Amino acid sequence: MTSPSPEAPELLWQPDPAHVADTRIAGFRAWLAAHRGLDLPDYAALWEWSTTDLSGFWGAVAEYLGVIFHSQPTAVLGSAAMPGASWFPGATLNYAEQALTGQADDDLAVIFHREDGVASYLNYGQLRSHVAAFRAALVSLGVQRGDRVVALAPNCPQTLVAFLAAASLGATWSSCSPDFGPRAVSDRFTQISPTVFVAVDGYVYGGRSFDIRPTVDELRSQLPGLRATVLIDYLGNGAALDGAESWDALLAAHSGASLEFSAVPFDHPLWVLYSSGTTGLPKGIVQGHGGIVLEHLKALVLHGDMGPGERFFWFTTTGWMMWNFLVSGLMTGGTIVLYDGNPAYPDLNVLWHLAEQHRITYFGTSAPYIQSCLKKGITPAAQYDLSALRALGSTGAPLTPEGFRWIAEEVGPSVQICSISGGTDLCTAFVGAAPDVPVWLGELSCRALGAAVAAYDPDGKEVIETVGELVVTQPMPSMPVYFWNDPDGSRLRAAYFEDFPGVWRHGDWIRITDRGSAVIYGRSDSTLNRGGVRMGTSEFYRVVEAFDSVADSLVIDTTAVGQPEGELLCFLVLAPGASLTEVEPQLRAELRTALSPRHVPNKFIVVEAIPRTLNGKKCEVPIKKILAGTAPDQAVSRDALTNPDSLAPFVAMAQT
Repeated sequence: MTSPSPEAPELLWQPDPAHVADTRIAGFRAWLAAHRGLDLPDYAALWEWSTTDLSGFWGAVAEYLGVIFHSQPTAVLGSAAMPGASWFPGATLNYAEQALTGQADDDLAVIFHREDGVASYLNYGQLRSHVAAFRAALVSLGVQRGDRVVALAPNCPQTLVAFLAAASLGATWSSCSPDFGPRAVSDRFTQISPTVFVAVDGYVYGGRSFDIRPTVDELRSQLPGLRATVLIDYLGNGAALDGAESWDALLAAHSGASLEFSAVPFDHPLWVLYSSGTTGLPKGIVQGHGGIVLEHLKALVLHGDMGPGERFFWFTTTGWMMWNFLVSGLMTGGTIVLYDGNPAYPDLNVLWHLAEQHRITYFGTSAPYIQSCLKKGITPAAQYDLSALRALGSTGAPLTPEGFRWIAEEVGPSVQICSISGGTDLCTAFVGAAPDVPVWLGELSCRALGAAVAAYDPDGKEVIETVGELVVTQPMPSMPVYFWNDPDGSRLRAAYFEDFPGVWRHGDWIRITDRGSAVIYGRSDSTLNRGGVRMGTSEFYRVVEAFDSVADSLVIDTTAVGQPEGELLCFLVLAPGASLTEVEPQLRAELRTALSPRHVPNKFIVVEAIPRTLNGKKCEVPIKKILAGTAPDQAVSRDALTNPDSLAPFVAMAQT
């Protein structure tokens, strides 16, 4: 791929030296100096050590951040092989114990808001009591260590309680958002044969209520090993379901139960997350108690500077890994803020109002949400008191330079922009931000501690200031323990380790700068290759979607699917009132200037919607396959899409 100029971009945010001295990452460096004799004066030195002395770093993280071990490990890293690394052999612990230990009973643990105004609060004492009661309820329903507990439920306190109760027992958790269709949920839950199914009666979104009891009933019949269904009266109308246990009744029946934690091995399955499932059944990604405790403590405390008194929010559903990341905020002793609903209902100000109302200190969202606020002219700092806000996290897609600038200008220049990138595969970010590293326009500030991230050229050589394949060259504790139903590990190896043996290939284009920052250019399997010049799709979207007349877009290079002289096609969803006749000349001119003449599409085609996965990702590769002649049902699973009807124009185009 072409490489941008190494000239440093504009500096948007600079750490205040006085504040840096009080951060938890500075405290960690001081602790390393005192207890390990290490002189690591800045972030670059700390990162270098963290990725070359894995045992030293992760052992120090566990000790400094207070990981609660029942049985002590015999080593930090038994084997560094990838795949197959062995972390903290011999150790036992429990994620739920780490999340629910050490906080005062009256410290605020959870703030919950639903879009229709329903709200609730839980302090740590109440949260522990609820978890103890539902843990006892699960035991009464026959749940044992290693069993699976699944939930079709939104981002609400009941879902959090159910997860922590399952984890406390050593049962394995998995969740889907209630707006998932029956087939999408079935494709996930039937793989793992759950013992207990927790579900809501319905959900609220965009000013409407949706009754999902028919979906719950249908799913029960597809889970043959199921012992019980627990129904949450989430809509508050007393709805029931034949044969289902009542959430409220179960908690009442087990009120006063003592809270216990089953010590499990470090790699004992904590939860099952899922790949998008766009080309077949979603892969069940299993992560362990210990790996997640260690990685999330590191990410939240050292990178996020979180602790008691902080209020941590991320807009997410229970079907996205950011929910799992958000609820781990409890391990820091702070308060997590849960929001359930449409982030644009009644308008895009709703989350900024939430930030003001609850004095949120770390506000997390997606890059598309930031882009929407920018295009709608939202001015959060002018409308709301955001004086408590110190950091804004963005993920889900590359944040454009214009998005960076909008945050600096409209949210506040003192707010640290924490653009992060990682994946469900590790349930964390391996490129992101740190309290002691500047923020440059359009760049992710640093590679994460313990994450040996590099850019590789096609020959597997590391490159700097050149776009290459994003790889991780050393193991990380939260890498998958295994894929579900992959006994010989072949599917896991095929997913990450086929291109560069012993090295994790993530599937993104990345450029590491000589300052240690990074830029993500989109998926490497959806590259635009024009006249030998390769470019990530995110650069294209940055230009096209900056136009107010463009609501969404998808770019496909048919050259990449076997046509030697393929076309570059740009599919557009136009804003109301916009016309292709007006916008196309402007788009052609801007793409020619901003990118290159090679990157002006052969055709612009208007469609009603861009196909997206259930987690909001654009379906670039499946659409490329369809346009190349692959049968639609082989190219993509319709049940993995939020809008399967959007495939129709692409299928029709392939057939002409």
